[in-house]
Amino acid sequence: MLDFNSKESFADRVNDKIDVALTTKSASETPRSYLGASRLGVECARALQFEFQNAPKDEGRDFSGQLLRIFAAGHLFEDLAIDWLRQAGFEIFTEKPNGQQFGFSVAGGRIKGHVDGIITAAPPSLKLTFPMLWECKSMNAKSWADTVKKGVVKSKPIYAAQMAIYQAYMEGSVEGISSNPAFFTAVNKDTAEIHHELVPFNAELAQKMSDKAVNIIKACEAGELLPRISDAPTFYLCRFCDWQDRCWKEA
Repeated sequence: MLDFNSKESFADRVNDKIDVALTTKSASETPRSYLGASRLGVECARALQFEFQNAPKDEGRDFSGQLLRIFAAGHLFEDLAIDWLRQAGFEIFTEKPNGQQFGFSVAGGRIKGHVDGIITAAPPSLKLTFPMLWECKSMNAKSWADTVKKGVVKSKPIYAAQMAIYQAYMEGSVEGISSNPAFFTAVNKDTAEIHHELVPFNAELAQKMSDKAVNIIKACEAGELLPRISDAPTFYLCRFCDWQDRCWKEA
């Protein structure tokens, strides 16, 4: 029987079907069994520890269908950026000859990273040196403008940490990638504006992130909880820890 009193629109009903399909697929995927290099710049080591241990999330804290759509759209913007740069005369490799993504795996596979691309050539007038790590992010207009104004290192320290550790660990397979600056691209999802900047390799930051990853793994192996970044009960990054602390103790 049709419910003529329902306030749910046709679009809502269709989107509900889409979101259920996306969240169901996401829930069926095998969770990570490693620390991802793209996450090591997160300030809270305890949060990363919970991620590494695949601690159960509080009810309602899983990725929503909308957030999964945002992730998917980000991949499309990355593909567009690759095409635009190639048309402009850049040579970018995103896969090895065997079809696998470029990346690294250390600490017995417990620390891994997969890079967006490696630039091996560009228009001579740009006077770049190769090979270069290429990292691409899509952002809303406000976040993009802040990145353009401050630079990625200050505006997006998590991305800066990601690039530093990529350059450090990829040096073994792509010689010279840490000698040249990383090439960072940010696409404005609202306006299609593109920002590019060169980010010199930060060896100190890479070492700091590597040490952080090792400390997290050691703490997990010893069954020890790493300290919160703040003991203040109102600190927003620590609200999530209350639930996870209980899960840890009950495990």
